[in-house]
Amino acid sequence: QVQLVESGGGLVQPGGSLRLSCVASGRIFGINAMNWYRQAPGKQRELVATITGIGSTKYAESVKGRFTISRDDAKNTMFLQMNNLKPEDTAVYYCNADIKVAPGRYSNYWGQGTQVTVSS
Repeated sequence: QVQLVESGGGLVQPGGSLRLSCVASGRIFGINAMNWYRQAPGKQRELVATITGIGSTKYAESVKGRFTISRDDAKNTMFLQMNNLKPEDTAVYYCNADIKVAPGRYSNYWGQGTQVTVSS
C-alpha cells in the first residue's frame, strides 16, 4: 500500500517562511508528476505547484516568486519552500502524486494534509 505523508506545516507570521515535505512510502516502482494543492476554509481545493518526473515546474500565479517546489527521487520526497508568506496562504496543504505501482501501471495518491496558518 502506498502512502503520502506531509509534514512541516505550522503557524508563522506574515513575511515568514515554512518548508513542507511529502514522503511517499510503500511498493513504489517510480513517481511521475508530484503536486502541492491547498484548500482554505470555504474555498475549493486549488493547485499550488507541480513538478514533473523530469523536474519541470509550474506555479499558481498567486505563489510565483515566493514558493519553490523540488523533489528528491532517491528518497521519494517532495518539498515546498514557502517564503514571504501572506495571510491568504493560510490553508491545509495536500501532497498529490502519480505513482508507478506496477510495471506500466500508475495510480494517483493524496496525503492527509498539513495545516499552514499565516497570522500575526
